[in-house]
Amino acid sequence: MKLIGTLTSPYVRKARLVLLEKNIPHEFVVDLPQGSLALQANPMGRIPALILDDGFCVFDSAVIADYVDALNDQPVLIPRSDAAARLRVKRWEALADGIADSAVVVRTERMRPNDKQDTDTLELHNKAISNALAFAAGLLGGNEWCEGESITLADLALTSALVYLDLRQPERDWRGAYPNLAAWSAKMAKRKSVILAGS
Repeated sequence: MKLIGTLTSPYVRKARLVLLEKNIPHEFVVDLPQGSLALQANPMGRIPALILDDGFCVFDSAVIADYVDALNDQPVLIPRSDAAARLRVKRWEALADGIADSAVVVRTERMRPNDKQDTDTLELHNKAISNALAFAAGLLGGNEWCEGESITLADLALTSALVYLDLRQPERDWRGAYPNLAAWSAKMAKRKSVILAGS
């Protein structure tokens, strides 16, 4: 199978991390949104797009994560037999994707000329990121993992969002504000999957 995407997209990174953690053989093909491969694979031209061996295309990072996690049990990243635990993991994913969504909006707005930037949009989405980080830090507390006793999709999604924040908002001192998130993130950064996805 082939995963199409960029090296900077938080959604692509999440999909890559799931594939790597599950040890699913795949080829990573770099292509921009609306690039030729993305448009061929996904009618919306969006990334990530996962092309299966038979040509079937899976798009949207959450759908890709669900599909890939079901391919084997090594490890189970989305709980299967506990509906409440599954809900908590998927809520973490939604929270992390929300951070990424707002960070993308802020980046897009900041790319406009200064006199064309919408300060209300910037304020709204920067506040959403701040609120989500505070919520994530509170949920994590002193736990080793976002949910349960081992790595889950929650950890991979949050890692992806925080890596993107570091890339696009290096001035945001989330580590200083939330030392527990900083310690957790430093631990995640040492995982083989996170190191490989960074390349």
